[in-house]
Amino acid sequence: MAKTRKHPALSRPLLLPMGLLACLAVPAQGITFSAGLENSQWYEAGSIFECSLTHRIPGYGNAVFYQRAGEPLSFYLDPVHNSMRPGRAALVIEAPQWRGGQSVTDLGYVDVKDQGHPIEVTTAHSENMLASLGQGMAPTFTRRARHSDEPVRVRLTNINFTPRYQQFRQCTQGLLPVNFHQVERTRLLYPLNQEGLSNSGKRALDQVALYIRADDRVKAVYVDGHTDSLGRRIHNRALSRERAQEVTAYLVSQGVPEEMISTRYHGERYPVAGKPGNHPENRRTTVRLERLGDDGQMTSAGANITD
Repeated sequence: MAKTRKHPALSRPLLLPMGLLACLAVPAQGITFSAGLENSQWYEAGSIFECSLTHRIPGYGNAVFYQRAGEPLSFYLDPVHNSMRPGRAALVIEAPQWRGGQSVTDLGYVDVKDQGHPIEVTTAHSENMLASLGQGMAPTFTRRARHSDEPVRVRLTNINFTPRYQQFRQCTQGLLPVNFHQVERTRLLYPLNQEGLSNSGKRALDQVALYIRADDRVKAVYVDGHTDSLGRRIHNRALSRERAQEVTAYLVSQGVPEEMISTRYHGERYPVAGKPGNHPENRRTTVRLERLGDDGQMTSAGANITD
């Protein structure tokens, strides 16, 4: 399994140097948090599961571009202390001071939350911000301060950006097409009295198998076959067995170790919650994954056999 790269500087406490005053505008103009030529740093970390590009902003915290396997690009601010008032912040693309005279691009407003990451932006804005940094520009957020009406500005700078950005793009190109939460529980549906896998079902199982092969934390796979309540119970039990066994055989053919898989079949015994016994959604086979979490404990989507 690919190892996640982490920069040691990101795990150290944020220190406020004496030179911090150089990052702050005079009180009448509010406060601007921004790295300068001497302390602008970008850090890239990643694996086949996730990629991040982090900008350390002195006196404020981190600005993070993040992409998880199977999901689009995102961006968020991760401050040590949130100095912005909840509400709406303006997001603009500015030219650095040494390129004065260039126009400002207004990207509109973004929400400022009181807890967690105070600012998270859309994929489109995230892509625009990355592109502007690559062109030497400075994405900037402005919002009133939490305890006054003075503006608080948080600005990203492109100094030392390009080398880490190239590494970040290489990382995102190598991401898996899916993440664990997208494949930890898969449901395959069937026409009446059919047990064969559809093309869409095979594609779904291909994604499951691909993830299992890539993540050695996955330790167990549970395959459960079900039917609706139409027909005789003995027939339904046999049909659910055939469905489950075919799914297991397909996963094995795609490289999933057979000893990892527990294959079970239940006939009409466990209808989908809230559905009558003859409902089409009861004609299903489910695949559920369990894996070791970062704390060494098994995690899964839950063991409810009716799902």
